[in-house]
Amino acid sequence: MKIEGEGKLLRIFIGEADRYEGKPLYHALVEKAREMGMAGATVIRGVMGFGAHSRLHSARLLRLSEDLPLIIEIVDTDEKVRRYVEEIDDMFQDGLITIEKAEVIRYRASLKA
Repeated sequence: MKIEGEGKLLRIFIGEADRYEGKPLYHALVEKAREMGMAGATVIRGVMGFGAHSRLHSARLLRLSEDLPLIIEIVDTDEKVRRYVEEIDDMFQDGLITIEKAEVIRYRASLKA
């Protein structure tokens, strides 16, 4: 697989405690991206943040996790990103999805797995 030129950067902002069908939502979202043949997905765990309800979430010394913010990032073609967003729409209640232009300098994946 090879992607170069203009692509899209998809960012999904959710909470670590969010669930979908009994499993962590971030896990379900990454599995869906893989199932749909997206170029790749990365889950980034934040140390502090707040969302639409303005409830502060942070990592503290005594508690390593209390629903920390997560960002799932995916870069692919506009068509694939928008199709993915349509597919995941019913998977979560709260969260934020953004799409930005991304210039893909180099993405190559050999057929070896």
